[in-house]
Amino acid sequence: MAQHTIVMTGATRGIGRIALDRIATLDPDAHLVLLARGETSSRLAAELTAAGRAASGIAVDLLSLAGTRQAADEVARGLDDGELPPLRGLVGNAGLQFTNDLTETAEGLEATFAINVLANHVLLRRLHDRFVSGSRITLTVSDTHFGDFRHNLGMVPGPSWQEPERLARIRAFPNPESVVAGRTAYSTSKLAAIHLIHEHARRLPDGVDIVGYNPGFVPGTDLTRAADALSRFAMRRIMPLMTLTPQATSKDAAGRYLADAALGRTRATSGAYINRGAEERSSAESYDPIRERQLWDTAEELTRSLG
Repeated sequence: MAQHTIVMTGATRGIGRIALDRIATLDPDAHLVLLARGETSSRLAAELTAAGRAASGIAVDLLSLAGTRQAADEVARGLDDGELPPLRGLVGNAGLQFTNDLTETAEGLEATFAINVLANHVLLRRLHDRFVSGSRITLTVSDTHFGDFRHNLGMVPGPSWQEPERLARIRAFPNPESVVAGRTAYSTSKLAAIHLIHEHARRLPDGVDIVGYNPGFVPGTDLTRAADALSRFAMRRIMPLMTLTPQATSKDAAGRYLADAALGRTRATSGAYINRGAEERSSAESYDPIRERQLWDTAEELTRSLG
């Protein structure tokens, strides 16, 4: 019988799917709650249940703050009613990268920022007081937030910070119809995610840790599934050859690293940045308490009024 609950997003494909299998194997006492679009979550939960694991699925579109709030509330009800064992972990691995800065959600938000930053904030705020002591929250971030060639291989522009309310809307960057603008929105959203992790670390209950996990450059994933056909082909068929170099991480390795971070097998302090398999410093720009508080306030306002 399961002893605790771990909630996961982004577990149906890519590194998340690999991490899910490893978590299920290494933590057989966990009830895994999978949040994904449509019937994907229930199908995957059924596969795990057939294999003898405790699992359930909740359908949610993380691009919708209202839908994300409903999914979080469903988890909370299950915890409160005793249908789920105590909450001991959350893995926020879902994310997207768009090829422009014009993709808007139904709630009027820039889509990259909505899913990479605000969806995680909604989940954490709705479940804030449900986490038990010893919990670990793991959010997938990216070394693109450094903005230098060493970390982004010249493929992704560095972040361009603005007021959080501006970042949450389309057309925040020059030439918003361009791929450059879309990728700038992505790297900036990942910087924002690290800022928000730092602020959550200050506010979470004692004994509840939160960390950011960077898988490095992982060719062959579906991160760019919203991109044009040529970009998708390059990421899936050409870029995987880079795993032969130390600049990239294979999907299998990245998934294992994510699972180890989520299960606490990778030692790290709350608010830390885990680069693959070890705690490291994130960029100098990512440590800014003033920005972090401003981002928190904006996230609170946006998720309260639109969620």
